[in-house]
Amino acid sequence: MKSKLALAIILATAATTAVSGPVEEQIRFRQSAYSFLGWNTGKIKKQVVDHPETFNKDYVAAAANAIAAVANSGLGELYGPGTDQGTGWKTTRLKPEFFQKKEEVTAAANTFNEAANDLARVAATGDINAIKTQFGKVGESCKGCHNLARIKE
Repeated sequence: MKSKLALAIILATAATTAVSGPVEEQIRFRQSAYSFLGWNTGKIKKQVVDHPETFNKDYVAAAANAIAAVANSGLGELYGPGTDQGTGWKTTRLKPEFFQKKEEVTAAANTFNEAANDLARVAATGDINAIKTQFGKVGESCKGCHNLARIKE
């Protein structure tokens, strides 16, 4: 199954300003989405990795669903031409070569999307060990994309 995110990333290179908005707006929305994603991954990490004695199935499931929602939100639309330069809430960290690596970007997006959707399914079971395992897969998918497309600070 092709992910909506991967398809959106492929189409983003042809997106116009009218569809995606100005470069700065795309960067701000993208940065906001990833901040929200980070907040929710932090919630899961705290509950299943750092302090499993505080595990709350509903809290973790809600965070996992939020992560899946971001994965399925069409983030690719926020990677329009020129978004490797400029400032949103802060200067973008998107590598310029992102736009030349369509196949790799699509593969990374698919991996993240599948891992996020699987995390939401696993979190609904309440099995903390399975959640921890799948959470690790989500983290690996994030790392893969960061290595491919994100400038390190």
